[in-house]
Amino acid sequence: MATTELSPPLMQDNGHETLLEFDDNRSLIDLCGEYDRNLAQIETNLSVQIVRRGNILAVMGDVEPRALACSTLTELYLKLDAGRDIDEGEIAGTIRMGKSVKGRSSKAEARRGDGAFPADQIEMFKGSGSEIKTRKKTIEPRTEAQKAYVESLFKSELAFGIGPAGTGKTYLAVAVGVNMFINGHVDKIILSRPAVEAGERLGFLPGDMGEKVDPYMQPLYDALNDFLPAKLVSKLKEEKTIEIAPLAFMRGRTLSRAFVVLDEAQNATTMQMKMFLTRLGEGSRMVITGDRTQIDLPRGVPSGLRDAERILAGVKNVDFNYFTSKDVVRHALVAAIIEAYEADEAK
Repeated sequence: MATTELSPPLMQDNGHETLLEFDDNRSLIDLCGEYDRNLAQIETNLSVQIVRRGNILAVMGDVEPRALACSTLTELYLKLDAGRDIDEGEIAGTIRMGKSVKGRSSKAEARRGDGAFPADQIEMFKGSGSEIKTRKKTIEPRTEAQKAYVESLFKSELAFGIGPAGTGKTYLAVAVGVNMFINGHVDKIILSRPAVEAGERLGFLPGDMGEKVDPYMQPLYDALNDFLPAKLVSKLKEEKTIEIAPLAFMRGRTLSRAFVVLDEAQNATTMQMKMFLTRLGEGSRMVITGDRTQIDLPRGVPSGLRDAERILAGVKNVDFNYFTSKDVVRHALVAAIIEAYEADEAK
């Protein structure tokens, strides 16, 4: 990892290949990845060929994919300077954002040498401006829908994130909550889920009520531990500054100066949803996330998430953000699975 600020690579184009010259070999090694696996991922996704020649990467292929590959490599290289890890997800997100933003330049633009690619032919990755800084890592939206969602979370008192699994709805919401907490905008973080899966089986689990519902809250713990040191999470939980609790525990409370997340909201009933929404107090932010295709409520019981969409449509200061299989940022196979199920349901 470089210890001095990295400069964008020098770029030259001779008509059939683009050359990127990097000034820090150690960071270039990190950019390429073990056995050049990062380069291989970019080659596969953009149908280009990338050859390393010392501190130069030669990118070959058609004009547009070649330009996008160059902007992707430059953006990833500069992210190393910010301490970001270049992994499969980071690469996929950078490519995806680059494809969605055309004809815009950014900090990722390579320095142009003689015979450089014309700037107006390069699809440059535009920095989202939606970075979320937490104690352990910096998170950046990887799709346009995620970017709009994050911006909505920061500006709206009540925001919904609706879409399939793997689109980052809960993960990004918790990240924003941690960011707002460590910056003093809220005094506590409250994370909740309906414990619908428990039902009659809850009694068969060992321990008291808290220990019985903990397994259903685990995804929320996982997200928190990604952004805050484990010891700090434990301390804040003891102080009740961070609360992770089933939806039923919210009744009768007024949640002031808190960042509140209701996860898996498709499994809340209409009455539960109304109860939760009316807990919103002064200085608070509330986020509702859910997937309408994974409702586990008993047959005939309407989903509170569906009703909230209908009832709150058009209400001022309530934002609805929607995701599709194209926004899945887990394993690429997850998106394919979701699309296959959607196609089957459409028959």
